[in-house]
Amino acid sequence: MVPAELKGYYDDWKMSPGLISGDHVFLTGFSGTGPNGTCSADPETQFRTAFAQVEMVLREAGLDFSAVVEMTTFHIGLRDHLELFRAVRAEFVREPYPAWTAIEVSGFASADTIIEIRVIASTG
Repeated sequence: MVPAELKGYYDDWKMSPGLISGDHVFLTGFSGTGPNGTCSADPETQFRTAFAQVEMVLREAGLDFSAVVEMTTFHIGLRDHLELFRAVRAEFVREPYPAWTAIEVSGFASADTIIEIRVIASTG
């Protein structure tokens, strides 16, 4: 599944933004860097950018955040922005709430990125 806004990932990186396998959609990890390659220095903007990209892929599959069964988030500075991230995340996730693991990492491909979100959703 390749939303038009994310076609660059498919073409340039040779990866699917989302791929259906059986009864699940596996999404690529989406970061605070947008499809145009820009990354805000503002953590909240990065969080919203990452969630917006996840939402695009879910919509392409005819789903929304209520279909998400598992979410793994990778953070630089997890303790520094966990409460802000939780607040933004709460605007997107829907019941039944997905399983969630938050992991501190040392870096990403883009030097300014502080977040990446990986999601698995159910099609059933």
